[in-house]
Formats: sequence, C-alpha cells, structure tokens
Amino acid sequence: MAVLKRLEDYLRENHADYKEIIHPEAYTAQEVAAAMHVHGKELAKSVMVKADGKYVMTVLPANWQVDFRKLREVLHQERIELAKEDEFRMLFPDCETGAEPPFGNLYNVETLVDKSLAEDENIFFNAGTHYEAVEMKYKDYEKLAKPRVAEFSKH
Repeated sequence: MAVLKRLEDYLRENHADYKEIIHPEAYTAQEVAAAMHVHGKELAKSVMVKADGKYVMTVLPANWQVDFRKLREVLHQERIELAKEDEFRMLFPDCETGAEPPFGNLYNVETLVDKSLAEDENIFFNAGTHYEAVEMKYKDYEKLAKPRVAEFSKH
C-alpha cells in the first residue's frame, strides 16, 4: 500500500518535496519514532480533542503532551477534552485509527500545531497507516496544512 492516496495526491498536486518511509508496525507516537530512529521531538503526532463539542486536530511532538490549560486559552473554549477514537474515526474514513496524518484541512477539521514543531527544519508524521510515514520540511508542511500555530503543549 502506498501512502494514503488523499495525502499523496494533495502533496503531488502542490509539488511538495517529501519522502515516504516504511517502518515496522507501531501504534504509539513514541513507538513510531523509535521504529524510524528519529527523535520524538521531530515526529509530529495528531491528538484529537473536542472543544465545546467541535473536533480539533492538535499536532505536537511525539514526546510532548497537550497542556489543556494552554489549549483552553488558545481556543478560547472552556470545555476541552480528549476525543475518543470511536468518536472521531468517521472523520478519517481512509485512515487507520490513530495514524491520521496532521492534515486536518484534508478532512475539514481545524488543525492547530504547536509552535515547538515550527523550530524543526524537517518533520515526520504518520501517513494514514501504522507502518507508513512521511518526512518533509516543516515550512512546506505549514504551507500545505495551513494550521494555526500556537503554544499549547508541554514536554
């Protein structure tokens, strides 16, 4: 299987320079980073949250956590909680659950990326499966994913 078709088509249509990576099957962001031999700071993980009932894709380094206090301030929402996989699975019908690429714009989901990722030249991220990933320049990712950049995670 190639990288998620929706993602691959989008990257190609926009002439993005990226590299596909096949790695041993892994289910947590830290396991993916280890399987790819990259530092957890460079692997972008997608964490789905519900902000007053609306789904938001947060993107942060694999070895960091969402700081819900900061996230409430950024989103100007009082009620924010982790979304359960069975709740958001239907938003990403062509992805393996838990392996969604950090391109919420391809699924009509608001995307918020932690500013710590913007410090890296390259980022790595899941490509829709638990054994495929993509490497690309962060600046290209930001241009194509069009996320809102803010500080909302902690190491």
